Amino acid sequence: MVQSSATDVDAYLAELPDDRKVVLTHLRELCRAELQGFTEVMAYGMPAYQRDGVTEIAFASQKQYISFYLLRGDVRDALAGRLAGQDMGKSCLRFRKSGSVDLDLVRDLLRATAAAPGPIA
Repeated sequence: MVQSSATDVDAYLAELPDDRKVVLTHLRELCRAELQGFTEVMAYGMPAYQRDGVTEIAFASQKQYISFYLLRGDVRDALAGRLAGQDMGKSCLRFRKSGSVDLDLVRDLLRATAAAPGPIA
């Protein structure tokens, strides 16, 4: 699934195969717990978390991997050491297998995002 037509996150998760559904449900739970003051939306066919109308975090089930989008460059820079060695594009952290999602790393990225002030840098 590259882009879903689901209208909400519950419908998005319902479309997924069981192994992906479990890990993406955990990602959602982490986002909801750590991103206080953010709004959960569907954007570009994937679950996203916005602050003041701006998407800062998103995740998706792609064909070959699970993607976690970290759109704050300041957070990526601050945690560069933790991200070193990860399969990372400019703003997309990719996990090739559902069992390889590092939930501790994701939690730390979410906490840093929630604590980061101001516009996306």
